[in-house]
Amino acid sequence: MTMPSATPTSTLSPTPAAPMTRAALELLLGDSPFQRVLGLSLESFDLAAQTLTLRAAYGPAVERQPGTGQYHGGVIASLIDIAGDFALIAVLGYGVPTINFRVDYLRPAIKTGLITTATVRRAGKSVGVVDVDVFNDKMVLLAVGRATYSTLAA
Repeated sequence: MTMPSATPTSTLSPTPAAPMTRAALELLLGDSPFQRVLGLSLESFDLAAQTLTLRAAYGPAVERQPGTGQYHGGVIASLIDIAGDFALIAVLGYGVPTINFRVDYLRPAIKTGLITTATVRRAGKSVGVVDVDVFNDKMVLLAVGRATYSTLAA
């Protein structure tokens, strides 16, 4: 994932900053047209636990084929990357670029909103690691991911 674009009201900076507020995270989440297509909203974040939860709305724009009701795997992968990125943004106070991530799909996501929970495992000087779980509306685990990000301040 590329670093989210800064807007005049954005609080992103390329140097270490204070952890983000909920309002700043919500503003940043809505700043990306792609994230708006996914219907992302911030459910919760806990700085002490270093966790963040996003919700994605279901709609035809996320289907792998029209009329199937099944999410495209790339959408789920994107949710994992975005949630991981935002978990680190919440903790560090600035955007971080993705180094690598993996996804294990456990079952299909069909006609449901998605709940994506990210847990920061490490927010080091050069690398951050985040584990991400993706659930359907009934809290059935659909996919798991792990992402690494560069945390180097520019």
